[in-house]
Amino acid sequence: MQHEYLNVTAQNAILRVLINRPEKRNALSQAVLDEIGATFRHHAADDTLVAAVITGAGERCFAAGGDLREFDALREKTQVERMAGRSADALDAIRDFPVPVVAALNGDALGGGAELAVACDLRVFATHARIAFVQGTLCISPAWGGGADLVRIVGGSRALKLLARGDLLTAAQAEAIGLADWVAAPGETLEACLAGFMGPIAERKPQVMRAFKSLVAATRKGGDRARIRNLEQELLATTWLHPDHWAAAEKVLARIAGGAK
Repeated sequence: MQHEYLNVTAQNAILRVLINRPEKRNALSQAVLDEIGATFRHHAADDTLVAAVITGAGERCFAAGGDLREFDALREKTQVERMAGRSADALDAIRDFPVPVVAALNGDALGGGAELAVACDLRVFATHARIAFVQGTLCISPAWGGGADLVRIVGGSRALKLLARGDLLTAAQAEAIGLADWVAAPGETLEACLAGFMGPIAERKPQVMRAFKSLVAATRKGGDRARIRNLEQELLATTWLHPDHWAAAEKVLARIAGGAK
């Protein structure tokens, strides 16, 4: 598929999505959001993937939020609702992607950009990257599903504080509350940091990563314990009976046998 605002590649079983709008601080216009949604929906059927990464061009911004110049023209309730629905649908394509999606924050994630970051399953920060839910400074609230994602990740009281205050968190501060899963070391490039983080993930098998994501997604949607337990057992059966499991088990058993001699 063709892309106007994104650079999309797949290598070593990892889908890479780059928001390529640095002159606009990678602002999320409706067209950009639609393209993100379409891209993830298109690649959802690729059963060779083990993960996906989304990042922004340049070093200044991961995504500077919604495109205010475009969205400022929305003056009627139906227009606002249509925009919010389309944008949430785009981020749902990330939430529903069959393997984990990693947000690689090359710079600041602000407002809608923060919502994009928390729609992903995991977040890796460059040392200088920051994140803030600044919607309150515009006298609005999150509308693309990011508010609920934030509550799920950091808890209700902490999410309320971040929303109410609009605090701009450094990478270290985000890591301290579980909003960042991995942070580049001083002097380390984001690409080097990401390579280290993604290394073990890239070694996993696609069907196993799909099972992991499926279980997390079901829990994220608030299923009851019995349904989630049944899903977990079904996923185990699927991965257990796959030839990759038998091959891995044989290697372990061979090491055990060798050590026993």
